[in-house]
Amino acid sequence: MKPHSIAIFNSNDIYTISSDSTLPFAQHRDIFYLSGVDQEESVLVLFPDAYDPKYREILFVRETNDHIAVWEGEKLSKEQGTEVSGIKTVLWLQDLPGVLRKLMVEAENVYVNKNEHYRVTEAPQVETREDRFVKQLKQDYPGHTYLRSNPILQRIRSVKETEEIQLIQHACDITEKGFRRVLNFIQPGVWEYEIEAEFVHEFIRNRSKGFAYTPIIASGNNANVLHYIQNNQQCQDGDLILFDVAAEYANYSSDMSRTVPVNGKYTARQREVYDAVLRCKKEAETMLIPGNNWYKYHEELGKVYTSELLGLGLLDKADVQNEDPAWPAYKKYMMHGTSHHMGLDTHDYGLLTDDFVAGMVFTNEPGFYIPAEGFGIRLEDDYVIQNEGKPFNLMQNIPLEAEEIEDLMNK
Repeated sequence: MKPHSIAIFNSNDIYTISSDSTLPFAQHRDIFYLSGVDQEESVLVLFPDAYDPKYREILFVRETNDHIAVWEGEKLSKEQGTEVSGIKTVLWLQDLPGVLRKLMVEAENVYVNKNEHYRVTEAPQVETREDRFVKQLKQDYPGHTYLRSNPILQRIRSVKETEEIQLIQHACDITEKGFRRVLNFIQPGVWEYEIEAEFVHEFIRNRSKGFAYTPIIASGNNANVLHYIQNNQQCQDGDLILFDVAAEYANYSSDMSRTVPVNGKYTARQREVYDAVLRCKKEAETMLIPGNNWYKYHEELGKVYTSELLGLGLLDKADVQNEDPAWPAYKKYMMHGTSHHMGLDTHDYGLLTDDFVAGMVFTNEPGFYIPAEGFGIRLEDDYVIQNEGKPFNLMQNIPLEAEEIEDLMNK
């Protein structure tokens, strides 16, 4: 932050569905990352140059009372707010306007928080609590210089602390339990939603709140819809099922993809494509090293995909020679990225132009999608970049090799 700057972070809204029904509260990841507070109507104010030391870090929380305790459950007291966040100055939310008025006299710059993730490709349709706060702030204090907090957060959140990696590892371990459970459950005739139920049962019984993201359980040709989430079809003998399913733990995500045979045995062609995708994944793993970056990484992997697709007979030399450089031939069968940052958000913060450094967590998820043959295959694990050498696979204990999956399904 620049000198004489104040930064402000808000909780998410509780979103109404209809009548008095609401979606479950999900905390804004930035205020959670900075404070550990997982409660609605909380505000974090950071002002390192404040004259009075007690105002250099302030947490504002909703004042609790007996009525709230009975109807909603107890909210954080000031003492509990300090225990959770480590912030000594915890005030009630109604004190925010008066304290802010005092601090803005000292401040020259204001860091405000907006969603600048590279996957947000169009203006959001819903005005958030943060949006409303920033709009009012600029009306009340038009003479200040307003700056962006997001680029700072993109960098600090992209490199994980040891404790964060431990939480992600725990989420991965819960995901492993769910996957091993469903391998014993799958058989011809089972429905996709029944498999989803098996996963969520195992996740919740292991103290996860559930899925880290909307689960994909795609049998047969459904696997060729990259974000198929209906999960309402019956699994047929001879088909494959593509899972993109993972647990969260303590607000941290894991992210796993596997592709298994409904009847417990891959056909020769399914196995041929499976092994090709697995080779791509293993090759990608060798490139998740310090000093590489997202753009160079994907450029090199394009060559790997092209080679494997030629070997599978899905591309020929003419396809490659005549390809559009802006949309290479391999993208007919592998049209998504191979890796993204992961952490508090499944698609977590991280600037794609920055080099990989130790402590970053990435997915590795190659896939080939072949509608003409009625199946698609994606394989995905989560990795921590190391100081040197290959990354650490947080999902190394989750079955991946085709033989192991078949053995487990046929016990």
